[in-house]
Amino acid sequence: MIPVSPVQAYLASSATAVTSPMAPAAPGRISPAELQNLGASSGASGAAEPPAFGRLLDHFVTEVNGRQLQAREAVNDLLAGKNVSLHQTVIAMEEAQVSFQLMVEVRNKLLESYQELMRMQL
Repeated sequence: MIPVSPVQAYLASSATAVTSPMAPAAPGRISPAELQNLGASSGASGAAEPPAFGRLLDHFVTEVNGRQLQAREAVNDLLAGKNVSLHQTVIAMEEAQVSFQLMVEVRNKLLESYQELMRMQL
């Protein structure tokens, strides 16, 4: 597959550097095969499917939201007196916080990139 954009090229190279194409992806991660499917569908520009980059961002936001919900559930279970470890609850809260901070930083970088592109003179 020939990457369509620099972002896809970076994602494809980083994904192949971490995992082999034959290895299954860890839960919550995008496998190299899925990345190829994202690149292949972006050129087709189907009317029903959102663009590949949009789906990738949607995947990341959904993952962050899932971590937030897991942390909230762990805290609620702990407060309700259920058999939940305080240690696991704190870990879930920290994971949710770190993933949210990462998402905000990615958003800031994307916004900076967009503003930089808009300032370019043609």
